[in-house]
Amino acid sequence: MKKTVKDIDIKGKKVLVRVDFNVPMEDGKITDDFRIVSSLKTINYLLENGAKVVLMSHLGRPKGEYNKKYSLKPVAERLSELINCEVKFLETEVPANGDTVALADSLKEGEIMLLENTRFVPGEEKNDAELAKLFARHGEIFVNDAFGTAHRAHASNVGVSSLLPAVAGFLVEDEIKYIGNNLDNPSHPFVAILGGAKVSDKIGVINNLLEKCDSILIGGAMANTFLAAKGYDMGKSLVEEDKICLAKEILKKAEEKGVNLLLPVDLIATDSLEKSTNIRVVGLGDDMKGVMAVDIGDETIASFSKIIKDAKLIIWNGPMGVFENEKFSKGTFSIAKAIAESNAISIIGGGDSALAVKLSGYEEKVSHVSTGGGASLEMMEGKTLPGIAALMEA
Repeated sequence: MKKTVKDIDIKGKKVLVRVDFNVPMEDGKITDDFRIVSSLKTINYLLENGAKVVLMSHLGRPKGEYNKKYSLKPVAERLSELINCEVKFLETEVPANGDTVALADSLKEGEIMLLENTRFVPGEEKNDAELAKLFARHGEIFVNDAFGTAHRAHASNVGVSSLLPAVAGFLVEDEIKYIGNNLDNPSHPFVAILGGAKVSDKIGVINNLLEKCDSILIGGAMANTFLAAKGYDMGKSLVEEDKICLAKEILKKAEEKGVNLLLPVDLIATDSLEKSTNIRVVGLGDDMKGVMAVDIGDETIASFSKIIKDAKLIIWNGPMGVFENEKFSKGTFSIAKAIAESNAISIIGGGDSALAVKLSGYEEKVSHVSTGGGASLEMMEGKTLPGIAALMEA
């Protein structure tokens, strides 16, 4: 187990915190502050216990150079509102320099500042040693609370961890607890629900879960490739033709290991995502000429929900269809409802799954919603995440 912020004395200390404020923005305005809100537990704990807090984060993909579009100034303003406290912020073209170090040195207990976008310099993503040293000058202790970047070895997480006493924040602690610990010692029946577009994105996850799960439920466009592997004509549906042989291997492996791998038995199909003139339910083997699968049907919802109801542990990563379109959201939202109504420990992977459970209205009724898309996937694969590996052991 990794040391956490509770395991160290922070009073009067400059605490450098890597957070994940990579929030969606439009025209300079934040459209979803979920990741900022998720960091508040750690931030408030530090402020309330007399730390001098210096935050750093990336935003978007500025390609290693200054771009005002990706400035964290709106984030500093939103954080100030959330914690009812001024968040000091210097509008610099680099994330750290002599001025930011001086500001950090001037902080009093209970004060907080935010550095500019760590990706405004190319050394961040290269884990440049000199940049890591510059970041480290802003703190005496390092706290990593950015699970969303824990699968990347960057200067602002792995680099700094080698220079300062490094511990986990509460958000990272929760991710380790819910994803890591439950995968290491799963309760049974253990049900994994996988969706999204591509089998290729989740090969590692599937192979790891086949060693641990009792049931794997597959929906979304992923299911199309598996159904094609079983010989069904999928019409205009998205199918990874080059992964059909792989899908056959996974189906065979599941059978050999006694894992109940369920695919849809009916689908919602349409001729167009933009201007649908032909939406209908299709069963396996029905004529799908001119149409594509965009959601799971009622029979599949019932079949999946029955398995979910009896589960003790559930991991969900990937929607069941094109849930962003209200016409094709029933399957995804019904699965969210079934998970929320179960008595299982329920873990929602990041990205689209997190958005889907939020839009469904069941976010508060699941055990844990991950803040990391790629990071949660890699942890589900059983991989070691460099940003977490670099932290001190308890």
